[in-house]
Amino acid sequence: MTQRARIDADKMANAMRLRNQLQSVYKLDPLRNEEEVKVKIKDLNEHIVCYLCAGYFIDATTITECLHTFCKSCIVKYLQTSKYCPMCNIKIHETQPLLNLKLDRVMQDIVYKLVPGLQESEEKRIREFYHSRGLDRVVQPVNEALTPDLASSPYTTFDHSKAHYYRFDEQVSLCLERHGSSLGKEKGKLLLQQKYVRCSVRAEIRHLRRVLCHRINLVDQQQLQIMFDNELLPEHMTMKQLWLSRWFDKVSASTVKLELVHGTDAAHGPPVEPLRPV
Repeated sequence: MTQRARIDADKMANAMRLRNQLQSVYKLDPLRNEEEVKVKIKDLNEHIVCYLCAGYFIDATTITECLHTFCKSCIVKYLQTSKYCPMCNIKIHETQPLLNLKLDRVMQDIVYKLVPGLQESEEKRIREFYHSRGLDRVVQPVNEALTPDLASSPYTTFDHSKAHYYRFDEQVSLCLERHGSSLGKEKGKLLLQQKYVRCSVRAEIRHLRRVLCHRINLVDQQQLQIMFDNELLPEHMTMKQLWLSRWFDKVSASTVKLELVHGTDAAHGPPVEPLRPV
């Protein structure tokens, strides 16, 4: 079954559960009865309340692996320290769980229609947020031809002139030291004149490799691979993700090492340089 089919099947299952609940409680079938159906909001809370904050969904976001839905801010904060669904404990993604999150606009529309005053309250809160910080909120016109993700965004358009620069980010410092007794012909080639690296937590592994290749005058960047415990790190993994998945809440940071392996020795050769947090 494809992912799209799974999502459609899950939505149909939710609709049928609601129908059965209405039939059992109110003795009515909302799909066939033309009379007005009155439903107590507490009977629907289990379907429209976030498991993490116990509030109604705001920016409803669904995990594509298990189709559980949460508030966007709640699940993003939760996944900073975990890779598993908080409800079913299924692994969302090996290294980047945020990639398997998807905004559920259908669910959010349902919540806004079911809960009186929720949308107006959220809109007021957003306006107060921008006003308190002296920011201009630019709302995209609905009829403008844009991609679905951009057209339905309730916030602002992205202004590159006011974007955050990397120098304002949280910084991480790394110290590179020689590791291994002999490297043969490559020993002199891989000597680093400056062993300290300071970069943004948003810097990726590929950026770090590019800097190191420049420092050791290595033309082919593919000859230099960054490893962790014999595991090749993804090029797009950020320093923040690396810290959260490898260093966060560890008893001793000194036991954590990043190994730079040169050439074809990536799988079984001796490590060339370890990186350790300063």
